[in-house]
Amino acid sequence: MADEIANKIFIYNSLSGKKEEFIPINKNLVGMYVCGPTVYSNVHLGNCRTFLTFDMVYRYLKYIGYQVRYVRNITDAGHLENDADEGEDKIAKKARIEQLEPMEIVQAYTVDFHNVMRSFNALPPSIEPTATGHIIEQIEMIRTIMDKGLAYEVNGSVYFDVKKYSEKNNYGELSGRKLDELREGTRELDGQSEKRDPIDFALWKKASDQHIMRWQSPWSDGFPGWHLECSVMSSKYLGDQFDIHGGGMDLKFPHHECEIAQGKASNETSPVNYWMHGNMLTLNGKRMSKSTGNTLLPHELFSGENELLEKAYHPMVVRFFMMQAHYRSTLDFSSEALSASEKGYQKLMAAIETLDKLSFTQNEFNDAEDTAIVGLCEQCFAFMNDDFNTPRTIATLFELVSKINVYAKKGSIDNISEKTSNLLSETFRGMVFDVLGLKDIQDRKQGPLDGVMDILINLRKEAKLSRNFELSDKIRDELSAAGIQLKDSRDGTTDYTIN
Repeated sequence: MADEIANKIFIYNSLSGKKEEFIPINKNLVGMYVCGPTVYSNVHLGNCRTFLTFDMVYRYLKYIGYQVRYVRNITDAGHLENDADEGEDKIAKKARIEQLEPMEIVQAYTVDFHNVMRSFNALPPSIEPTATGHIIEQIEMIRTIMDKGLAYEVNGSVYFDVKKYSEKNNYGELSGRKLDELREGTRELDGQSEKRDPIDFALWKKASDQHIMRWQSPWSDGFPGWHLECSVMSSKYLGDQFDIHGGGMDLKFPHHECEIAQGKASNETSPVNYWMHGNMLTLNGKRMSKSTGNTLLPHELFSGENELLEKAYHPMVVRFFMMQAHYRSTLDFSSEALSASEKGYQKLMAAIETLDKLSFTQNEFNDAEDTAIVGLCEQCFAFMNDDFNTPRTIATLFELVSKINVYAKKGSIDNISEKTSNLLSETFRGMVFDVLGLKDIQDRKQGPLDGVMDILINLRKEAKLSRNFELSDKIRDELSAAGIQLKDSRDGTTDYTIN
């Protein structure tokens, strides 16, 4: 179908700072890489928005006929906080606090991440590689970069030589940063740094005696730098140069900047043609922050167990809410905004139900109405082709809802051609379900399961009343792992949905 779409796709490329026509390297296969989660804590909503953005991009490209290889990594190798030179790695720190093996932490939070993505109806990626599964390849890329004179070893650690690289390349081309500005903004640790230049970054770090996650290398027992894993896994599965690389805006510098440098240094080509970055989330007009309590986790949204929420919201309502903002714009969460999205979502689902019931009857043909329906359907594609503009696509879908409601009053679709009637049904359902990734949740319960759920809900309620929060959380979390989300209302009742 891709060749049949009249309008070309344009993507805002963070590298050039403008919209560019999307021309895949291989017309038969689009390569897309998205930086996945670091699995040492529950996935937060900012991550969710990024992953749902690229789930939508993945869905749309597939919908219009492209074959897409979507790679999203799992960061399960222990890195230092903020990729610093000193400190404790995030996964090992969590393992020490919870008295678990690091890979137990990795497994637990990987499962949690997958459950949350499943709740949001996100498609699994084509390939989901892990950093720890590619240590050998990371060592090989370091060797290649060193052989080209663009990295150096000091006391068992290896650093990328940014100054040397910048003699022939523009370090800062993605973020717009200048080397002198970067040096001025880099804090020296009393001259103790091993680096030749404070802006150099680690490719391999020698592990301290206390560092748990470590591997053998030609330089030391240690661990790879944070930026390296994505360069290695993207090039392994998508080639030295591929189409789309996505992530949140917070990754533009230094992570993605370093990826470009590593790709050019090792493969002598710019690794990515289109860099895409999603914008941040705020909550009630303020930046989300654990320290201030202005934060929200997915399970709190689904259960309503957060004082900032008026009630629980189904994952499909939350997904629809996120799709109502362009991925490059800031999105503010609030109960009022979510409640408005809930009503909009219900209108879309009601229109789907109505459309399914309506039959086509060829009575009086209205050329103007036929043209209007075709135009609205084509407009959906035109907006999606314009840098995946979901809010304008959704606005067009609501124009189609008005048309569908008029037909509902008549009892049939009777004044357009049968071809246009089929186009209306296919486009409306396709955009709602296949592209936006929504699904109907109106009839979720399944007979005898209600009785079992009543028992579990009452047990959980009794546990909460007796302040046995460990048991209460265990019931909720294990049901969530099984794909069942509990939704607590402020009136004290609890409902459930099956994802």
